[in-house]
Amino acid sequence: MELQSLLAPLRTWKFWKELLIMTVGMFIAAAAVYYFLVPSKLVVGSISGLSIVISGIFENAGIPIKVSTVVLVINAILLVLAYFLIGKEFGVKTCYTALILGPMMDLWEKICPNEQLIAPGATSVMGDLWFDLVCFVLILSMSQAIMFRINASTGGLDIIAKIVNKYLHFDIGLSVTVAGVVICCTAFLINPFRLVIIGLIGTWINGLIVDYFTMSLNKRKRVCIISDEHERIRKYIVENIVRGCSLYEVTGGYSGETRKEIQSLLTQDEFAALMKFIRDNKIPAFITAGNVSEVYGLWSEHKKLKK
Repeated sequence: MELQSLLAPLRTWKFWKELLIMTVGMFIAAAAVYYFLVPSKLVVGSISGLSIVISGIFENAGIPIKVSTVVLVINAILLVLAYFLIGKEFGVKTCYTALILGPMMDLWEKICPNEQLIAPGATSVMGDLWFDLVCFVLILSMSQAIMFRINASTGGLDIIAKIVNKYLHFDIGLSVTVAGVVICCTAFLINPFRLVIIGLIGTWINGLIVDYFTMSLNKRKRVCIISDEHERIRKYIVENIVRGCSLYEVTGGYSGETRKEIQSLLTQDEFAALMKFIRDNKIPAFITAGNVSEVYGLWSEHKKLKK
């Protein structure tokens, strides 16, 4: 019985879809690290950056070790710490994403070694530290936003942030910043002051872009409609769009008339469909719409109502 309950998620489309998304997301993240972070030796606040520092220390001591190997070892250690210090909160998703980053970097190395993309006399793929930083941050932030959307993460820094959040009671956003800054400062061991400052700037920009991508992916429309044909609009929302809505009695401050107001949370496509329905049927209505970046509770991206 216990075995059946453990294997039950494997039979769902949601499991395989999220597994595919996590694999693709980590493949993109590994490319960002391997092609832009490793050659330039930039240390942005992440486990990949810390791995570059540790790899550099071993290399200076005459013991060459791959960055991907260090990433794999650190993530394995952090997962053990997460199990004992945080519990099962991260689950299988974090375990999977954290442990495949190193092997994904090795795969990119076999597909197309970064040495082939570095021009003669250059020290990085783009040939400029700031370009390398921008490319890395943009690609990694996109990958992180995709992962956060399905309640997953790239592991590493997120585990450290959770530990800081739990035991020091910092806000989770501040916890990520603190962990990133600490990792960036370890770069003083192998990099000059200028590179460390660039890494700190990259850490800050990374947080801003992740927030932007996450808000864009999660954006919803809060629609408020006042119309004499409110019942017709309500039926379209519930029966055609298959969303819930709320009805309120409102009184006009100028006319003193009492009418019904409909409120509903819709995706961008659903909002466009509703506006088209109102226009095509020439329904007189007063409509306001605003963006909502986060929704909690019973509302789901997947429609819960059945036709």
